[in-house]
Amino acid sequence: MNLSLSQLGWQAFFQQQLSLQEFEQLNIARLIAHHRNEYVLASEQGKHHLALTAALPVMTIGDWLLLNTDGQFVRLLERKSVFKRKAAGSQLAEQLISANVDTLLIVSSLNQDFKLSRIERYLTLAYEAGVDPVVVLTKLDLCHDAEEKHRLVQQLDPMLIVESVNALDDNSCKSLLSWCKPGKTLAVMGSSGVGKSTLVNTLSGEHGQKTAAIREDDSKGRHTTTARSMHFLPAGAVLIDTPGMRELQLSEGEDGIRRTFADIDVLAEQCRFKDCQHMGEPGCAVELAINSGELDPRRLVNYHKLQAELRRNRSSLQERRAKDREFGKMIKRLVPVIRHNKKGY
Repeated sequence: MNLSLSQLGWQAFFQQQLSLQEFEQLNIARLIAHHRNEYVLASEQGKHHLALTAALPVMTIGDWLLLNTDGQFVRLLERKSVFKRKAAGSQLAEQLISANVDTLLIVSSLNQDFKLSRIERYLTLAYEAGVDPVVVLTKLDLCHDAEEKHRLVQQLDPMLIVESVNALDDNSCKSLLSWCKPGKTLAVMGSSGVGKSTLVNTLSGEHGQKTAAIREDDSKGRHTTTARSMHFLPAGAVLIDTPGMRELQLSEGEDGIRRTFADIDVLAEQCRFKDCQHMGEPGCAVELAINSGELDPRRLVNYHKLQAELRRNRSSLQERRAKDREFGKMIKRLVPVIRHNKKGY
């Protein structure tokens, strides 16, 4: 099935990057899947497969690129937004998650898996990418204290959009359709088993994503989505589903942390010392707010945790990049020597 550029999520932001010659002579394509050995692209001309080679830039689902008439890569368009994280485990690398997203649906279940600190982590990711977040609280039909949990999330930021839904019910999910307009791209993120795939199925009107029932012993869902996928909604929007991330380590996020914890930032301006760390210093307005009950102490703990994680990961990644640069310089120095030695034989 061929899709129009509008159906693929094309916007003026990308159109402005093209010259008239490029628009007339090249094919515009969007990356819709990333496999081990190839990228899968969609364009008005149909589906394309682009083999992964060292000559290609690192790309991710949601990227826009130009192809020549033979289906060969020409260039990657500037991204409107990009989600990235430190690669899972001990890898010292940055991993792209998705690109060119307008709205992030942060999915969290209302059962025992509900965690405010996890929601704050995803909010930091959204704000750092410059993407509008919407917190979607699922499994409304299975929760007896949904209103209280909704209130707790709303307390994170009075301006934050929070929706509580039963992801299995079309009518319950209608509140999300205002973000599903033609030309818009949404991404769904959250930990495993919170109902992301069920929500994708309901919004798309299809059942392409596998779902699994929750475990009765701890109310946690089973991990079902194993790869990022792109869906085209009846309302005209594009929806990117991502597998549940057991580890979402920040690789960037200073601005994101500042926006997620804007209340702490405002209080910090009232501290006696400009470099106050809110860890026992005299005249700390943040600790005063905690003692008076104005600020949840959990929130300050998570603020410190995310900042420490960001400093650690950024330092590690910078060290890795410096080593890679030195290795590259060494190779450049050795190539002429190797060539000279070969000539001498």
